[in-house]
Amino acid sequence: MLGVPIAVWLLQTTDARAFREVFGALVALYAAYMLFRPSLVSLQLMNRSRNALVGFGGGLIGGLTAMPGALPTIWCDMHGVPKNQQRGLVQPFIAAMQIFALALMLLHHDLPSTVIDNLLLSIPALVAGSTLGILAFRNVGEQFFRRIILAVLLVSGVLLVV
Repeated sequence: MLGVPIAVWLLQTTDARAFREVFGALVALYAAYMLFRPSLVSLQLMNRSRNALVGFGGGLIGGLTAMPGALPTIWCDMHGVPKNQQRGLVQPFIAAMQIFALALMLLHHDLPSTVIDNLLLSIPALVAGSTLGILAFRNVGEQFFRRIILAVLLVSGVLLVV
């Protein structure tokens, strides 16, 4: 969470567009490379201090790009973390970072009044997407799950650039 306030401050004081585009390009390049990599790495132990650094980076990146889960997802992929464990790590991380960033923006009155209206309009799509995601998660194997995650990272990275 330490990265989020820094990112919120950076959003107010700098041009986040260049960061967003560079980060998007790096994510897209990583995902494209890993999609064609011959085999998945076996599970490797993660270092606690590096995990904390990845968490800080995820908060910082999330505040600047609204993609807090990208860095932890890449970190999990690099260490061969199984899909259940990856989901258990990344989803709560994303929720915590998004809620914290939203709370900071609300405290600083940095959100337009239309945010609540847009949130209410998006709830049906959110529920439908979550339901489909849960059903798909239960029915895909490790390798296919990894390919889906990398494809989503690739598309997300490209969308940050364009």
